[in-house]
Amino acid sequence: MNIGVLIPLIVFLIAIFAIGFIASKQMGSGGSFLQDYFLGGRELGGFVLAMTMVATYGSASSFLGGPGTAYTVGFGWALLAMTQVVTGYFVLLVLGKKFAILSRRYDAVTMIDFLKARYNSPAVAILSAVAIIVFLFSAMTAQWVGGGRLIESLTGLNYTTALFIFAISVLVYVTIGGFRAVALTDAVQGGIMVIGTLILLIGVIIAGGGIPAIMQDLLNENPRLVTPFGADGSLTAAYVSSFWILVGVGVVGLPQMVVRTMSYKNSRAMHRALAIGTIVTGFIMLNMHLIGIFARPVMPGIEVGDKVIPLIALEVLPPWLAGIVLAAPMAAIMSTVDSLLILVSSAIVKDVYLNFIQPDAPEKKVKALSFGITGVLGIIVFLLALQPPDLLIFLNLFAFGGLEAAFIWPIVLGLYWKYGNKYGALASMVMGIGSYIAIHFYNQEYGNLLGVHTVTIPVVLSLFAYLIGSLTVKREPFQF
Repeated sequence: MNIGVLIPLIVFLIAIFAIGFIASKQMGSGGSFLQDYFLGGRELGGFVLAMTMVATYGSASSFLGGPGTAYTVGFGWALLAMTQVVTGYFVLLVLGKKFAILSRRYDAVTMIDFLKARYNSPAVAILSAVAIIVFLFSAMTAQWVGGGRLIESLTGLNYTTALFIFAISVLVYVTIGGFRAVALTDAVQGGIMVIGTLILLIGVIIAGGGIPAIMQDLLNENPRLVTPFGADGSLTAAYVSSFWILVGVGVVGLPQMVVRTMSYKNSRAMHRALAIGTIVTGFIMLNMHLIGIFARPVMPGIEVGDKVIPLIALEVLPPWLAGIVLAAPMAAIMSTVDSLLILVSSAIVKDVYLNFIQPDAPEKKVKALSFGITGVLGIIVFLLALQPPDLLIFLNLFAFGGLEAAFIWPIVLGLYWKYGNKYGALASMVMGIGSYIAIHFYNQEYGNLLGVHTVTIPVVLSLFAYLIGSLTVKREPFQF
């Protein structure tokens, strides 16, 4: 067991526990339990809002998979990844004030609350809840596997013990503290991501003999590594440009991002989050992918991309500093998992139980149910992550894209187009999910259809489905 690496991680986990307990003490100060537990009482300031959006969006793929791909593909993948810089800005710009105002008017605690009120349709609410529970549950399980594997590789503990430590850490602060704990820990984890990426980038550059020497090594190995087209020339202009739909435009449809636009305190907080979130996202994404590329000459021959960051950190940094730096990918995974956990819990408690089973449930029962469901979800995910079925890993590959294809137009056009109705919303969701799954299978077998990313065509088809369904079945303007 690497004690030098383990001690900083233990300190990090203790800090996360402490934040969860502090948040639990504030529970109930912001009004109703539901508002507090699932939205933090709508009291997030600009910095916390920005960091919780950055930390929720930055997951295992941003800190392990992305740099690992950059290690293999070169600067072309870093260029592609930088399209994510505007993600937080774009989400707040499109949804921003109007979504927050309407969600308060409808007393919406979740994204599905908003969709139910906007379209006055139980069918829309039920289909939305099913999509969120199925897709995000599977995505969350795969993230937990990543967290367990990271702790395993860093500490020398066996996988089951590592996964148990990860699960307990997340479950305690999320179950007790709710959304407020998630947001506060995301702020801390976002800060760790910024510091960790900077330290590791400096360490890799020094180990490689400076940027000029690293660039020359890359050119000597394969000149395509420093071009926008990738080491094998596979990054075409069509694919790179269409990728922005997945990580830029389409993020407006991700429930875990949407719910954050309901939680800020005032316009000033939102405007501050726009600036802070954009800068921090750009800093982290650029640094992490440069680390992946620069690691290639320093440690050639790494075959598994997900191991690039842990291996290079342990190679170029002393153990205690590597432990601090590697808290960054741990923070990225935890901050994504906690957001998905509270989101799935809210879908079950608020969007299914309170909407369709017992709308007049007393607050005491709702409180117990919220704690219980969140805890049970975490236990189920832990058990699945011990030996994850192939289906869950498969679903994780297209979970976010499927959610984007399902929700982007019901949310955006539901906000800005008065003729949008439940028929258009249902048609868009069914078309988005169905076409995304079908095209995903096609691309797996025959390569990318039309050379664009899988999410591109379903987003377009779901738009047409929304327009046709809204205009041909029943055209009545909605009064905002």
